[in-house]
Amino acid sequence: MAQRDILVKILDLARWAPSGDNTQPWRFEILADDRIAIHGHDTREWCVYDFRGHASHMAHGALLETLRIAASGFGLRADWVIRPGCPDGAPIYDVGLLADPALPADPLLPFIEKRVVQRRPMKTTPLTVGQKEGLQAAVGPGYRLQFFEDFSQRWAVARLLWRNAHIRLTCPEAYRVHRDVIEWGARFSTDRIPEQALGSDPLTGKLMRWVMQSWDRVEFFNRYLMGTVAPRVQLDLLPALGCGAHVLICPQSPLSGLEAHVRLGVAMQRMWLTATAQGLCLQPEMTPVIFRWYARSGQSISAQGGIDPAAATLADAFQSLAGAGASDPFGFFCRVGISPEPRARSVRKSLQDLLGG
Repeated sequence: MAQRDILVKILDLARWAPSGDNTQPWRFEILADDRIAIHGHDTREWCVYDFRGHASHMAHGALLETLRIAASGFGLRADWVIRPGCPDGAPIYDVGLLADPALPADPLLPFIEKRVVQRRPMKTTPLTVGQKEGLQAAVGPGYRLQFFEDFSQRWAVARLLWRNAHIRLTCPEAYRVHRDVIEWGARFSTDRIPEQALGSDPLTGKLMRWVMQSWDRVEFFNRYLMGTVAPRVQLDLLPALGCGAHVLICPQSPLSGLEAHVRLGVAMQRMWLTATAQGLCLQPEMTPVIFRWYARSGQSISAQGGIDPAAATLADAFQSLAGAGASDPFGFFCRVGISPEPRARSVRKSLQDLLGG
């Protein structure tokens, strides 16, 4: 097989890396048969959840790790560096491929395309000691995993997510994101989240679709018709109770700057693929982490009164739940459990659409 054909196959696998709301904030530039430039970008200008671009930086890390795993299947070692002088909002990652006949294929390789998001309730079967040890080993020595497993802990997380969802659903800046990232009526989506993968029942989905056509409708339903209740029950409360465990990745060093968040994305993807290899499904639960990033930095989330104080109170509650202090970094939060694969999912843009610096 020609080297260029191998490179195309590697990139075709790498594009399955996860990203917030399936935004895929990257483009590939083939410089040579053994060199690639990945042009990253972030969504902070329009997405309230991309605090200082960090969620996108984590996605970049997941992409780089997925590329490394894919390359190992062809006996190639993939090394990357951040190109000096690039702004955080448009980093360029230079990737080199080097033949290494002694390099084994990474055992996570078969799970790149199988990795999915499960937003519906899962079984409450507890994780085994082996599963937890495997997830901890996957993230590496720079990170500690904290598990919230028994019913009382899952109930405490469910209450946290219930409060978090109220902030999310009453924030106009978040509404604009939700309106634009859902592909209504779809089972699969190449660049958004398909409605059928949200986790709501069809009736609630139809109501959400109608309400979200305007912020005035959202405000009316929230104020007079308890508009947040049904989505919070179906998308937050029940899934939070229905899982084997919630898992928090706690970095051992402060999260500061672009590279720290890229490295966190590497750890996140290795844990996610390891969970898939263990027969577990996973759903990210990142908004409490992101709202805490806002609260601890003093940066405002919304021009709407009440949102920022509510986020600060939520951050305190999250810290109390985790037994953490204000300066302790939180990296990635998710729930895992045994579940059938979801029938609907986000897919990806074609490699052709992703080529070009």
